[in-house]
Amino acid sequence: MRIEVRPFEEEHLPAAAVLLAERHRCHRAAEPLLPAAYEAADAAGGEIEQLWRSEDADGAVAVRDGRVVGYLIGGPRDDTIWGPNAWVEHAGHAASDPEDVRDLYAALARAWFDAGRTRHFALVPASDQGLVDAWFRLSFGQQQAYAVREVDTEARWPAGVRHAELRDVDALLSMAPLVEQVQNDAPTFARRVNALDMDELRADIEDEVRRGDWASLVFESDGAVAGSFLLMPVEKSESVVGLARAPGHCYLAWAATVPAVRGTGAGLALMQAAHAWAGEQGHTAMIVDWRVANLFASRFWPRRGFRPAFLRMSRVIP
Repeated sequence: MRIEVRPFEEEHLPAAAVLLAERHRCHRAAEPLLPAAYEAADAAGGEIEQLWRSEDADGAVAVRDGRVVGYLIGGPRDDTIWGPNAWVEHAGHAASDPEDVRDLYAALARAWFDAGRTRHFALVPASDQGLVDAWFRLSFGQQQAYAVREVDTEARWPAGVRHAELRDVDALLSMAPLVEQVQNDAPTFARRVNALDMDELRADIEDEVRRGDWASLVFESDGAVAGSFLLMPVEKSESVVGLARAPGHCYLAWAATVPAVRGTGAGLALMQAAHAWAGEQGHTAMIVDWRVANLFASRFWPRRGFRPAFLRMSRVIP
């Protein structure tokens, strides 16, 4: 039986919550490190309601034989970062039949396009091949991977890695463009909409170095800072939220090495130190994300044991 697509209304929240809770139960069967709380419809429904009530949110439901069998909610993020956009967040969609997501997206995408919002993003469980395929067949491609792994509590601090100090701020600031340079180059071409504000970045780095519950790690080579990792409790992250955020995890928010030390073990040493710090802090798992077109990152992180949990799917409409 064909579905009927209707606008999302408040009355649809309970049925949508059940659908999302079931999706999350299946997701956790594939990746148990995800938060257990959202297997309950009440918690799942809270995430959906938050999205639904956010500014400029649009939503639709799929109804078959009088029952809600799918929903999709989308809304914009900051245009100065993402350009004219619309996002389907972690809790933004679920369906009994993944094919119905294509109809739901079609019902919302017209208005987004007409409003000039031509950059569309969707966060999709990496293990749900049906959903991933549905987005692929909407002309979306993989843009970002959000991955998780257990903390190695046996890791010990390696030689050459230490906590950053205020005397390192200039060196860390000089490394800031390194990631952007790689992201700008082929085959990633992930150019920023807005330019780096170096004064603001300096203030951020100083704050990161001072924070006792964060880890700004530096690798030294020949007496100079040649690499850095930044880790924080996941609760402090603005990008790991909702269904991707479990208590006790930490987030590896930034990583870079200078070209001269790549392939020499600098990244491995920083990774070992990251595990050592996380174990000392009592974190049980670590999260990292990367652009999948970044060849170095897309090979380095999976080889370190990180398993993709969510994929950011992306579509730019000419």
